[in-house]
Amino acid sequence: QVQLVESGGDLVQAGGSLRLSCAASGTTFSLSVMGWYRQAPGKQREAVAVITSGGTTNYTDSVNGRFTISRDNAKNTMYLQMNSLKPEDTAVYYCNAVGFSSGRWGLYWGQGTQVTVSS
Repeated sequence: QVQLVESGGDLVQAGGSLRLSCAASGTTFSLSVMGWYRQAPGKQREAVAVITSGGTTNYTDSVNGRFTISRDNAKNTMYLQMNSLKPEDTAVYYCNAVGFSSGRWGLYWGQGTQVTVSS
């Protein structure tokens, strides 16, 4: 099993910045694609950004140029640097990872961290 724990969510004013972290832990595991998703009240969960183990990234259009996803494979940690935040970025942000553990691949989710952007 792989456990994912997010941190860094907070209340911030529009135009501000936040950095989210996602730390992975478990027994003898490896991680493939990782990503950040978010879910605003009354809306479906959406993909924000993804990153491969080799560092290739992809962003949803609404955050492109404002958010940066990165990962430190040695620390099994992924980050999301969020700049120029807007009220519409308000959501619970979830960490997601495709991981190999106990002889099989699985899809893992963190518990989420709240990001609130005030206008």
